[in-house]
Amino acid sequence: MAVPRLVYDDDCGFCMYMVQWLLRFGTFDPVGFSELTPDQKARLPEEYENCMHLLTDEAVYSCGHALEASVSRCGPLGRAIVRVGRLLPYSERIRERGYRFVADRRAIWGRYRSCEHVHGKSPGSEAE
Repeated sequence: MAVPRLVYDDDCGFCMYMVQWLLRFGTFDPVGFSELTPDQKARLPEEYENCMHLLTDEAVYSCGHALEASVSRCGPLGRAIVRVGRLLPYSERIRERGYRFVADRRAIWGRYRSCEHVHGKSPGSEAE
């Protein structure tokens, strides 16, 4: 799997909107929770449905760490945003609390930004 697999809640309009945004700037293989294979589920944390994940050949990133790892794969601007964020004191704590704040209110955010499904895959991505 050369292309990172972006695992998301495909029952959440806001989540799908954010995946679409990431696909505009980065190359990912998007996989909704309902599409996960047993092998993919085995790599995820037990309560995987609580947040997004990024699966690479080397690692599994979850929640805020998955978002950070995804944004860092979105070109020079994404890498710059992540570098600046990491300069903040307590950056990991801020990252995870920020992620949880948004994730716990996704129904509210979905009123403003939402989509019904993820449109296609990134160029160069392939399913296993």
